[in-house]
Amino acid sequence: MRTWSALLVAACFCSACTSHAGKPDTAPSKRTSRTSPRGDDSDARDPEMEKRVARLELRLLERDALVEDLQDRLEDARAEVVRAMAKGRTVASRAEAASGMAEAEVVLQSLRSSAGSGSPQVTQVTNLVRQSSTEFDRENYGGALYLANQAKALASSYRWRATEENRESARPGETQFALPLKLKVTSRGNIRQGPGTNFAVTFSVESGASLTGFAFNDEWIRVNDDSGRTGWIFRTLVSRP
Repeated sequence: MRTWSALLVAACFCSACTSHAGKPDTAPSKRTSRTSPRGDDSDARDPEMEKRVARLELRLLERDALVEDLQDRLEDARAEVVRAMAKGRTVASRAEAASGMAEAEVVLQSLRSSAGSGSPQVTQVTNLVRQSSTEFDRENYGGALYLANQAKALASSYRWRATEENRESARPGETQFALPLKLKVTSRGNIRQGPGTNFAVTFSVESGASLTGFAFNDEWIRVNDDSGRTGWIFRTLVSRP
């Protein structure tokens, strides 16, 4: 009887020890379940990424400020050129100024149709055209012609960049210029639909005509003229003005 009692007491003691020893096995799992969401939250916020975004935003602000400063300087330079032409009474004739202003109006209308009347680009070109008209009324024909040419160049650049059709029709191997290039035709030639003599002729240009280049493919340059016509011309037919 004593033997059975001793065994019973020993069994109870072992059972109590086993149940006490099992508690640490369950505790870590509870802690793990509580701490894992906190770990996920900390991973969702990347301090380094936030710093990079902040630096990029500051760089963007800096770029915008530089663009505004350059625009102000450009307008001041234009005004200085116009004043100098008014004092010097350059050799540009009334007819030449009137012709340049008419061409600027045509390019402006083309830009309005592609970019919309309320766009900032149209506003800039419109201001130049109005300034040209003001100088013409003052009989500063050189200044009027200069401003009209500025308006045409700016409108040509904006019109090309705003035309989705031109962007989507980039050919294999075509490389865009960083900035539009003003070009002058050196000898009479053809503007073709593509970069090669196997493409059809779109129109012809005479020596001295002005073009704007936007991209190249081997020795062919994608251009447009003041009226908005586009195509490709071989590089030996043009040069910088």
